[in-house]
Amino acid sequence: MFALNTSEVEISTFLLIGIPGLEHVHIWISIPICFMYLLAILGNCTILFVIRTEPSLHEPMYYFLSMLALSDLGLSFSSLPSMMRIFLFNAMEISADACIAQEFFIHGFTDMESSVLLIMSFDRFLAIRNPLRYSSILTSSRVLHIGLTFAIKSILLVLPLPFTLKRLQYCNKRLLSHSYCLHQDVMKLACSDNRVNFYYGLFVALCMMSDSVFIAVSYVFILKTVLGIASHGERLKALNTCVSHICAVLIFYVPIITLATMHRFHLSPLTHALMANAYLLVPPVLNPIVYTVKTKEIRKKIIQIFVQTKITAEG
Repeated sequence: MFALNTSEVEISTFLLIGIPGLEHVHIWISIPICFMYLLAILGNCTILFVIRTEPSLHEPMYYFLSMLALSDLGLSFSSLPSMMRIFLFNAMEISADACIAQEFFIHGFTDMESSVLLIMSFDRFLAIRNPLRYSSILTSSRVLHIGLTFAIKSILLVLPLPFTLKRLQYCNKRLLSHSYCLHQDVMKLACSDNRVNFYYGLFVALCMMSDSVFIAVSYVFILKTVLGIASHGERLKALNTCVSHICAVLIFYVPIITLATMHRFHLSPLTHALMANAYLLVPPVLNPIVYTVKTKEIRKKIIQIFVQTKITAEG
């Protein structure tokens, strides 16, 4: 824990918020939130287990899906402690060190998920553009190297954030505006010069948004390639392989863009709080559902596991 003295005020903890105006029913709100966390953890662990145990799924597309599931799990576990303390025990305080550690992991896994979505878009382009050479180009070792490279990139990108926050001085303000810690949220509480934090935070945000630009560019090339296919049926088949990824991209970026846009309008604190919680809760919950529904191989394997479990239980 760190304590910073300024004007004889010692700041060692920050205050998080739950759902403004609904503090008296936090215990009831915790039920759907706990259910969503449980669904996210079970769903992503199931995806990882199925891909790990099914040899037919040992392909680049599913390796990248495993990376997406790991990012979703990391995002869920990063926000879980503070969310549960708030809604189950009405405990709003969080130590400064714990807050800074949490914002590091949240921003790190958010950037990692953004990077994985970018990799998956290029994977889809390559699969449609060169289907015969797809497996030979994206070998298992190459996929591993790509994953490790982007993971290291995400860590290095957000690594300066905790250090830039710790150098700031904090005065009387310690109330944050979310149920978890974010860099821009903590930065605003500082009473010392935070220009370094602002510009570096902007740089991190631009790096993440550049992923969305490259994803859009990759889909321009995908559409160009698909339109060059003579058969109408083959065009639809090629585009159908991208549906799950497009859904994942929308699930991830729409809450982020909506939350960023909402800060420019005078909306109620309740609306801001709900959207901020959706930003962290929705992608880890929906991604496994989307890929299970849209991917026949994964769906078939999960059904097979449930049938075998049922037969074993009855026997």
